[in-house]
Amino acid sequence: MTKENSNIFQFAIIFILILEIRIQLSDESEVLVDRSKSGLTHVPKDLSLKTTVLDLSQNYISELRTSDILSLSKLKVLIISHNSIQYLDVSVFKFNQELEYLDLSHNKLEKISCHPTLNLKHLDLSFNAFSALPICREFGNMSQLEFLGLSATHLEKSSVLPIAYLHIDKVLLVLGDSYGEREDPEGLQELNTQSLHIVYPTGKEFLFILDVSVSTAVNLELSNIRCVLDKGCNHFQNVLLKLQKNSKLSNLTLNNIETTWNCFFTILQVVWHTSIKYFSISNVKLQGQLEFRCFDYSNTSLKALTIYQVVSDVFGFPQSYIYTIFSNMNIQYLTVSATHMVHMVCPSQISPFLYLDFSNNALTDMVFKNCTNLTNLNTLSLQRNQLKELVNVIHMTKEMPSLQQLDVSQNTLRYDENEGGCSWTRSLLSLNLSSNILTDSVFRCLPPRVKVLDLHNNGIRSIPKDVARLEALQELNVASNSLARLPGCGTFSGLAILIIDYNSISNPSADFFQSCQKIRSLKAGNNPFQCTCELRDFMQSLGQVPSEVVEAWPDSYKCEYPESYKGTLLKDFHVSQLSCNTALLIVTIGVTGLVLALTVTGLCIYFDLPWYLRMLCQWTQTRRRARNVPLEELQRTLQFHAFISYSGHDSAWVKSELIPNLEKEDIRICLHERNFVPGKSIMENIINCIEKSYKSIFVLSPNFVQSEWCHYELYFAHHNLFHEGSDNLILILLDPIPQYSIPNSYHKLKALMAQRTYLEWPREKSKHGLFWANLRASINIKLMEKAKEISCTQI
Repeated sequence: MTKENSNIFQFAIIFILILEIRIQLSDESEVLVDRSKSGLTHVPKDLSLKTTVLDLSQNYISELRTSDILSLSKLKVLIISHNSIQYLDVSVFKFNQELEYLDLSHNKLEKISCHPTLNLKHLDLSFNAFSALPICREFGNMSQLEFLGLSATHLEKSSVLPIAYLHIDKVLLVLGDSYGEREDPEGLQELNTQSLHIVYPTGKEFLFILDVSVSTAVNLELSNIRCVLDKGCNHFQNVLLKLQKNSKLSNLTLNNIETTWNCFFTILQVVWHTSIKYFSISNVKLQGQLEFRCFDYSNTSLKALTIYQVVSDVFGFPQSYIYTIFSNMNIQYLTVSATHMVHMVCPSQISPFLYLDFSNNALTDMVFKNCTNLTNLNTLSLQRNQLKELVNVIHMTKEMPSLQQLDVSQNTLRYDENEGGCSWTRSLLSLNLSSNILTDSVFRCLPPRVKVLDLHNNGIRSIPKDVARLEALQELNVASNSLARLPGCGTFSGLAILIIDYNSISNPSADFFQSCQKIRSLKAGNNPFQCTCELRDFMQSLGQVPSEVVEAWPDSYKCEYPESYKGTLLKDFHVSQLSCNTALLIVTIGVTGLVLALTVTGLCIYFDLPWYLRMLCQWTQTRRRARNVPLEELQRTLQFHAFISYSGHDSAWVKSELIPNLEKEDIRICLHERNFVPGKSIMENIINCIEKSYKSIFVLSPNFVQSEWCHYELYFAHHNLFHEGSDNLILILLDPIPQYSIPNSYHKLKALMAQRTYLEWPREKSKHGLFWANLRASINIKLMEKAKEISCTQI
């Protein structure tokens, strides 16, 4: 066994046993400390008193003392392999009564002294420098011992006696480099173990005579076999022949073999006629020629033969001879893997093969072409070969009526549906086509009764809708392709397991679970999910299935788009139903708008807001018009701010409300009662007052339309409006005037009331302030000359 392989073996044992111990420990009491590969020269002092598992492997510790582990009373596992310890006194563990697992392999131990209190389940002293077996008399008290690893350069039968009555599950024996000089052939005959693994010295020709046919062994493993000379081959052949004495022996494994082709087949022939049922050969290096001779297939108990990792320098003979020997073996299980085999011939007669594994070779499409003698074959693996055309694989299976499982993954298979030839064997139930270059067309040619189909890591973009119904399909793996949608189960009505992660699915269908009623496992993570409204419907349907149905949830399900949600877990993505339902959104906006309009309308009516708005608009327009007229021109020609026209019936309101509220702000008012010039006609006074006033204010009421003089004043003021080109009329509606009550002769009044905005006198006292402010703003102008007192005559 090479150093690398021996390390792998040791670590595998360590892992399994540690795992068993960890299962037995409770989570609360378990404390694991890993100080491996830390450059330590001694056991650290800062260890927790509750430490149960301590790994100090691959350091430089040369000594182990009682004080190092005295305080670790709860210690159950101690791994101190691959260090530099030369001597061990087992009494250092006398205070570690719970210690069950002790690994001291790969040190420099030459001697140990024992202590009677030690009671381990696992003790490994292999790969050390012991000359004799380090078995103390006290080892016989280890009634719970399950694994024992030993090292020695010579064996004596007596050294095994202390443990002869123990029933040990497995014994590992590593023979030192000088082994063979003083060899006792019967050195292991007193060993009582179910599994025995012997590691011979590396690089030495096999000239050993040790009898490995331990009577209790069911499993035997031999490592580092070198027999490139005929003498070495004969010695090893004799060792194998002695195995016939042990009728219990069922499993034989040979590791790291360097031999010739002739010796290889000799070994195979010898084992063929023993009681061994399962024979495995791995890591084989072959050389030399192969003599053509018949292979005797009779009288064998062998059921399974495994040959793995074979290297041959050169073939000086036709390889077909080797293929013929293997193809005609009358066993049920044959594995020939990683051997660079380029072909395999068809058995010459009906074969008992149930299982064939030719993975990791160089087989082509010609393998088993037109082979009709594999009628019993149930499982065939052609993984990692050089198969190219799926059609040829289909034709091959047509002649295998019992084939149920086929693995042709990791080839370069393609399928062209135009080539025809879709006649799979109807017995096929499990098909692995992963890691090829297949496209969508492969779904148009699948075994009709297939239950398990693996198509992951191909070039599939979609699953065609017109594929044949695969009602028996229960498990489908299409991971690592380019699928853009989550397929339904229309053509796969019995689908229970779907693996579709690592594809290009952005918007999975919301009705997937309705379509796939029998689905019990879905693995769809690591896809570029687009977190939009479409995904919301899928999330709702996802929430209605049991949590164990969706595997790797929620960590593998993340948003990819939009950028603001990238990396967000789907379970954390939430969007309201309102924003995803257009019809509902429109109805909601419409109802909200209607309610708002009704509310505003109600408030306007209740608080009379239109009146306030009209007054505000009038004030704004008046101020704007006043800014457009040159101030100097107005100040030079005007004597009054306003001329007031009203009916005598409304004089009470004018004198008590209108005039006081205007004149208290220094606004000059022109009234016919006090400002008409005596001696002039009424018409002349009216015109004169209108021309010298900035504005003309008309107090409108039903009484106003009955006054003829008011009509004249309105006419002249309106004439002055167009003549001057300015807006000098202000209409105050004191009382409502129905249109029908206005005489036809007052057509100007009708036109003005229809075209111009007038101020309404509010009955509510709270509105009076705004009314007067608006009125004052419309006539507010600074006059340069004081108005002359004009005597008036009573009209």
